[in-house]
Amino acid sequence: MRAKKAMALLLTAAMTAGMLAGCGDTADTASGTKTESAAAADAQGTETDAATESQTSDLAGTQITLLNSKAEIQTALEEMAEVFTEDTGIELEVQGCATGESPYTKVTSAYNSGAAPTMAILDTTDVEALATEYALDLSDEKWTQECVGQLTTVDGKIYSFPFCIEGRGLIYNKTAIEDTLGTSFDPSTINSYDALKELLESLRSAGMENPVVLSKEDWSLGNHQLGFIYDTYDGTTSGSAELIDQLKSGELKVEDYERFDQFIDTFDLLCEYNINGEDPLGALYDQDPIFLADGDAAIWANGSWAWPNLAEAGADTGDEYGFIPFVLGNDTSDFANNGIEAAATKQLMIDAEQSTEEQQAAAKEFLNWLVYSDNGQRMLVEDAAVIPACSNNTYEALDPLSKDIQTKMGTGKTYSSCFIAPADHWSVLGASMQKYLGGESTKDELAAEIDAYWTSQE
Repeated sequence: MRAKKAMALLLTAAMTAGMLAGCGDTADTASGTKTESAAAADAQGTETDAATESQTSDLAGTQITLLNSKAEIQTALEEMAEVFTEDTGIELEVQGCATGESPYTKVTSAYNSGAAPTMAILDTTDVEALATEYALDLSDEKWTQECVGQLTTVDGKIYSFPFCIEGRGLIYNKTAIEDTLGTSFDPSTINSYDALKELLESLRSAGMENPVVLSKEDWSLGNHQLGFIYDTYDGTTSGSAELIDQLKSGELKVEDYERFDQFIDTFDLLCEYNINGEDPLGALYDQDPIFLADGDAAIWANGSWAWPNLAEAGADTGDEYGFIPFVLGNDTSDFANNGIEAAATKQLMIDAEQSTEEQQAAAKEFLNWLVYSDNGQRMLVEDAAVIPACSNNTYEALDPLSKDIQTKMGTGKTYSSCFIAPADHWSVLGASMQKYLGGESTKDELAAEIDAYWTSQE
């Protein structure tokens, strides 16, 4: 076991954390399965593909860059870039953000130095802040027809491509739970605070002393954990915006907001069973997935983007991992306790200020390649392990986390809110959450810092 952990830790050291449905007969492809409807979509797209080939023949040799803020798929994107170059002749370089580096800061610094990337994968919040000044208007692109319901608009225009859908909640290792309890585990039964508490108590009593993994990263705590208080307002992005407006104006104090109380109750429960509990601020993100993969813990508060980390830690696509909700309160009919947040959280923006017309055209071809080419569709799902936002991509996810999100989306067990906050939200309030996690502040002090942050935005 220790040898396995040591090897996995060496492998995961190369990984860094990322921020923050079809039917019919199937036909085997070189590396996965594609549905009959996908084959039909390919046939319908023949004209588009032919047009792409004729256009890219004139763009061969054009050099473009892509800033990637999803560090866990850096290798996959580099491999995709190689295939894209083989397919089109366009030379694509993938640039990564350093560990802990804010993508917004990275891209704005690049603009200030006159070295902006041709494209950038950013959070929706960042696109909202940058779009009108720097981004290329993509409203008339053909692929917008494939991404209905997943598009982000700024002042009525589309400035970004929805790169992927991500889901978040509490990742569970079913085998670890069942081996510890000696009984079968039905994740649908964890639909309240009390149900989660009972599960954690049972695991501890059965010998798994600390069944929860809580990571300390500010992006995780400030964005993906605290973010539940916004996204569960009513489960919609517009609802989260309504709540944030109330916080900005001071009309609502977060300490008077029921979701905040529920969130803190659940967060405190997770802290009580945290395997990093002796030194929560000394936790190592490279180690966290190993706890789950090895079965030393059974639950990790994280999202679908964490699969590459789990895979590097020794998890296999045949293993039984999935999501239970980040439960809030004891109302078992509450949508927040029966569904997983899943939305187009990562957006790809094309630079309109410092790129040449040829580079902009080549960047558009990359988007068309992702949406319409077989290589682009397949590699996005099977190599990058993300859930595509475009409905014409019917490749089925290979990893269990993305599979679970796809299944839940197909059965109505997700809500799609993607709260929009200033670019420094996850770093400022992430630091506040770190203090709370480390026992360096109280609930009242945390609430005061959240209130102060939002009223300063008015």
